[in-house]
Amino acid sequence: MEKKSLSQRTAERLYTQIAVERRMAPGEKLPNEVELSRRLGVSRATLREALRALTTQGVLEVRRGKGTFVSEQAGATDPFGFDRLDRVKGQLRDLFELRGIVEPQAARLACRRATETELEEILARGAEVEDCIRAGRDRTAADREFHTAIVRATHNEYMLRLLPLIHQAVATAVEAGEQQERLAADTLRDHALLLEFFRRRDGAGAEHAMAIHMRHAMDGMGLE
Repeated sequence: MEKKSLSQRTAERLYTQIAVERRMAPGEKLPNEVELSRRLGVSRATLREALRALTTQGVLEVRRGKGTFVSEQAGATDPFGFDRLDRVKGQLRDLFELRGIVEPQAARLACRRATETELEEILARGAEVEDCIRAGRDRTAADREFHTAIVRATHNEYMLRLLPLIHQAVATAVEAGEQQERLAADTLRDHALLLEFFRRRDGAGAEHAMAIHMRHAMDGMGLE
């Protein structure tokens, strides 16, 4: 792979948070440089380069005397039409079938391509999911962060654009009514196996573990 500079990687991470993960809405003001550089773990000089790149691309806009804002066009499009899908059973089946194709390969790629920092992030987010399940807390946000960390570590732009689909599927699975207890138990077992393969950077093992996890999710929701 072509090696990217830290400012390029920072710009990509910010773009993903804005346009894919939708953590910041169009028109929203970014935190100040000190806070944002702290959140991203980069210097202010690196952050400035990343912000300049995103401004040139039209993702951000600088308003003199007011600060830097997410541009109105940044999140305006939904090229895959995910927002127009209903959660009827047939479409849920289609959604999880596609997830079952994409995420095992994402796990394989992430094992091979993740930086040490990204690998630590995957392991930390996986531990948070386990903590939520064992404490009986809602794990939706933690589970989304876990799968997001994996997809981000693939360094594949097209996989990143499928994150809204993955987020929707995660939320649907966690909210699966009477199947919650079974899905939670399956998630604990599946994630333990998956994280072990990530620790070893065993891409083939992680791919198979993720495929098993997807199958368990479909079975638990009664999707044939």
